[in-house]
Formats: sequence, C-alpha cells, structure tokens
Amino acid sequence: MSILVVGSVAFDTIETPHGSADHCLGGAATHFALAASYFTKVRVIAVVGEDFSPQHEKVLTDRGIDTEGIEHAPGLTFHWTGSYADNLNEAKTLGTDLNVFAEFTPKIPDAYLDSEYLFLANIDPVLQARVRSQMPDVRMVCGDTMNYWIADHAANLAKVLRDLDVLLINDGEARMLAGEHNLVRAAAKVLAMGPRTLVVKHGEYGATAFFGDRSFANATSISVPFRAPALPISEVIDPTGAGDSFAGGFYGYLASQPQLTPAVFRTAMFYGGVMGSFAVERFGTERLQSVTREEIETRFQLFREISHLDYAEA
Repeated sequence: MSILVVGSVAFDTIETPHGSADHCLGGAATHFALAASYFTKVRVIAVVGEDFSPQHEKVLTDRGIDTEGIEHAPGLTFHWTGSYADNLNEAKTLGTDLNVFAEFTPKIPDAYLDSEYLFLANIDPVLQARVRSQMPDVRMVCGDTMNYWIADHAANLAKVLRDLDVLLINDGEARMLAGEHNLVRAAAKVLAMGPRTLVVKHGEYGATAFFGDRSFANATSISVPFRAPALPISEVIDPTGAGDSFAGGFYGYLASQPQLTPAVFRTAMFYGGVMGSFAVERFGTERLQSVTREEIETRFQLFREISHLDYAEA
C-alpha cells in the first residue's frame, strides 16, 4: 500500500543543550516520509527552493520515497529556527521564513491518484481540504494540525475534520480545539466534530488513542482509550521531528496491514513510538536515515516488554 503525504519539506536551524545544527533537513513531510518508508511505499507532495540540492533529495530517494510530487520553485526553501536551550519539551521559535512555502499550492501528479492512504500534514486547512477532495477513493485519511489553525482558521479546519479517519494532534491542541481542559471530555468533543479516531501525543509520555463509534468497521466499538507509553531515552539530542516521526511510524504500519483491527491499531501506536524515539537521537533527520529494520524490531520488543502489549490479540 502507498501513502501520499502532503506537507512541508524544510530546513531547520536548531539549538539544544547538546549543541546546534544549521540548516539541517527537516519539515513535517520529511520526517513523516522517512519514518513511514520503513513500513510501506511513500509519496511526497511539497515545495522546495533553489537551495534544496540533489543531495537533499537523495536523502528521500535513498529510502525509496517517491519525490515526483516535490515542486522546485524559484526562491528559498522554508526555514525554521528554534531553540530548546531552556526546555527540551518546548521549542522557542526564533524565526520562521516561509519563503516558497508561502505560495504552496499542492499539485497531485496523475501517478499519485491511486494512493490508498493519505496523510495531511500540518498545513493550511484550505489546502488540506482541497487535496482531500481530489482523493475521494483513498482507504484512509489521517490529518494533523496546530494551534495557529485551531485559533484563527476554525471554520476551514472544521471542514477538514469531518472527513478524517484519524486526527493526530498533541494534548494541548486537543484541549484548545475542544475548549475543554479535561482530556477525556476534550476527546469526546473532538470526535463529535467528525474524526473516527483521535490520537493524542504526549511527547515524552507517549500517546493515547480515543475511539468513536465508527473507528473500526468490523469490530465492536471500543469505548476505553488506549495508552501507549514512550520508551525511555537516555539522551534526547533534538526533539523537533519526534511528533511527525511518530505519525510516520504509526501510519506506515497501518498502511502495511491488510485490514484495520483494534490489535493492529494498538501495534501501530507502538511503532509510532519507536520511530519517534529514533528521531530524537540526532539532529534533523540524521538518525531516521540510518536506522535499520533490525533496530526497529529490537526497540519494538522493548515496548512490548515494558507495556505488556498483547500482540496476538485479534
């Protein structure tokens, strides 16, 4: 199965207590695609500038990622500058240069129209809805968003939420979207907005899935949330792409399976945690480029042991 991801390919300049990196490869679509590529085929729609070299694109193509949908435009690539010097759990944005990303209009190549899975990364909900309308036959669509779109573009975001199978956001965004501090009540309100399932990321504390009546076509509705812990990491170098890498591992595993069951969904959350844990071990995408499938499975087994995940459950 192939996943089509629409989002940002960018350069990040990052400062953490462990050092700094200037113009390292980043962006939501980049981290997502690299993480998902270990499980299934991935196609990317994004825009980059003249500073995005063949060597940068080779990072993606070396993982078998289809980059036909990456548009090369005159100008510079989206560049984010941030610091984690004070708190590794919260980035302080020092600069955001949208550059060519400011005029991004996703263009879907004809060869991508048969994609079975769609991931709408964190971009303008108007663009998310436009892409979704052009992909009516996908088996599943998962989306992300952020506080800016929630606060200032609520009406457009609401249209996107109605067509999502899975919404994947962090706990602060879930509370903001619902206008509710209690996460359980917030999740219920978000599910009422349209998504079949809500996955809430808690950073270093893991993730929780909240299920609605339509989460699984061939299974009894699950009312109890499922919590997947995070794997303890001895040294976090750069947390920038952790959430997008979680999404890639999670959705990549789902797309690799013949059908969606509660057991498959739970396992996918652990694989999301695995890929997020690798992403933070180096600056940018460096660790995701070099991880092996053997390392992924070894770390997944650690998750099973610390969580007592019943892998055999139907």
